[in-house]
Amino acid sequence: MAQASPSAKVQFELVAPERRLASEQVDMVVAPGAAGDFGVLPGHSLLMSLLRPGVIEIWEANQITRRIFVGGGFAEVNEEGCTVLAEEAMAVEEIDPERARRRLSNAEDDLKEAKDDAERAQAEREVGIAEAQIQAAGG
Repeated sequence: MAQASPSAKVQFELVAPERRLASEQVDMVVAPGAAGDFGVLPGHSLLMSLLRPGVIEIWEANQITRRIFVGGGFAEVNEEGCTVLAEEAMAVEEIDPERARRRLSNAEDDLKEAKDDAERAQAEREVGIAEAQIQAAGG
């Protein structure tokens, strides 16, 4: 692992299908990895991870400056920084809790009515995303 200088930053890129949500130098990024949350600091070891639905935290000066919800995706950490390709993403403050609750209700209905494994898997994925949105929005 490379030694980072005290003033080093992490280049963070977050791209969703509809837009780029972040392209900036930050102190640290914390992402919801499939096997658990992981933080990326300057000089981090190489890593590839699937992301579960949850919140990416962007840190500056020992505090969270931005929180971005991702509905899953993929993260790559290399010597350049951290790149996230998200299936869907939005700033946490853009989450409409009522809309997320409707999404959860619809996904639970779809899960009950699933006719095969593919439909069940898609409905379970939607339930997970909706539950994570509700949690990210604070309730």
